[in-house]
Amino acid sequence: MPLTDVTIRNAKPGEKTVKLFDERGLYLEISPTGGKWWRFKYRFDGKEKRLSLGVYPDVTLKDARDRRDAARKLLAEGIDPSENRKAQKSARADRAANSFEVVAREWFAKYSATWAANHGDRIIRRFERDIFPWIGGRPIAEITAPELLTAIRRIESRGALETAHRALGNCGQVFRYAVATGRAERDPSGDLRGALLPVRGEHFAATTEPKRVAAILRAMDGYHGTLTVRCALRLAPLVFVRPGELRKAEWADIDLDAAEWRYTVTKTNTPHIVPLSKQAVAILRELQPLTGRGCFVFPGARSSGRPMSDNAILAALRRMGIDKEEMSGHGFRAVARTILAEVLGVRPDYIEHQLAHAVRDPNGRAYNRTAHLPERRKMMQQWADYLDKLKVGAEVIPLPQHA
Repeated sequence: MPLTDVTIRNAKPGEKTVKLFDERGLYLEISPTGGKWWRFKYRFDGKEKRLSLGVYPDVTLKDARDRRDAARKLLAEGIDPSENRKAQKSARADRAANSFEVVAREWFAKYSATWAANHGDRIIRRFERDIFPWIGGRPIAEITAPELLTAIRRIESRGALETAHRALGNCGQVFRYAVATGRAERDPSGDLRGALLPVRGEHFAATTEPKRVAAILRAMDGYHGTLTVRCALRLAPLVFVRPGELRKAEWADIDLDAAEWRYTVTKTNTPHIVPLSKQAVAILRELQPLTGRGCFVFPGARSSGRPMSDNAILAALRRMGIDKEEMSGHGFRAVARTILAEVLGVRPDYIEHQLAHAVRDPNGRAYNRTAHLPERRKMMQQWADYLDKLKVGAEVIPLPQHA
């Protein structure tokens, strides 16, 4: 006789396990402690087997019958319900092990060791904030282009276009890693080319007209702030490194006798050499008695244990009346790049090397940090001498006019 809800509710445990049979192999097993489990008894390949269907009352009588019927359907198709359950459990485990977040963190762990620390921090924070909450738990092989775009659109919608493009690029790297390691068949990020609004190129204020550059240099020479900021201002156009690299410069990396500054470029985590002109060495020797006992060449105003504020040079330029649209700390790089090439006729690859940009030889290999070093030494001295003449108005050559 089939079971009823009333029969099940009123069933009491005994000293031994009690079995209450429903029909077509379904029964309820009651333990001596009162627990009630649904079981399905069946035969497969001549062997009697049992399949657990859940615990009562979480699984009701109706639910248990539905699960039994599903198991019987598998049997009718020649499939063992127990083996089918094991296969599904294994597949779920595989999907969880190959979720986007798991693969992304594996990719990050593999490659981040070669990156600058702050670069790696930005990437993992971007994933944790903008990607993992939405698709991190999804099996990476099942993520579609529209699903990925929905996650990226959330970044775009808050106006962070550059972050959206970077996030999409990072996701593409993860998908390609998944393809290479056999966890996915393709990279859906490639289908989203052109789906995001374009990013306007970043613009760092800089005037490259020699006559105006001369006026800015004279104003900087007349700056009456602290010696530390004054030296940083005077050195910036001579070495034209990134502002963060200048303010974080350490005395341990500078050899004044060899006229060299060697450090690791934070953006690419690659070693770099800056040949120092006679003028640059003179500025550093002037500053050394003041800050040379500490770590930083340009320490902060409040603590010698920290570098100068990233706003110090910019604030000094503004106090001198140099407009923010005319020159920035980063703008000295554009000034050097333009005038060295178009006025002084220096080879572009020498300039690109000195700017710490990626330059490759004809075979596609990256040049090392010492490439063209003798020529770059001459270029840096030529540049410093040119700026000296420019300041006194002896060598103001206008830039060539391009059609």
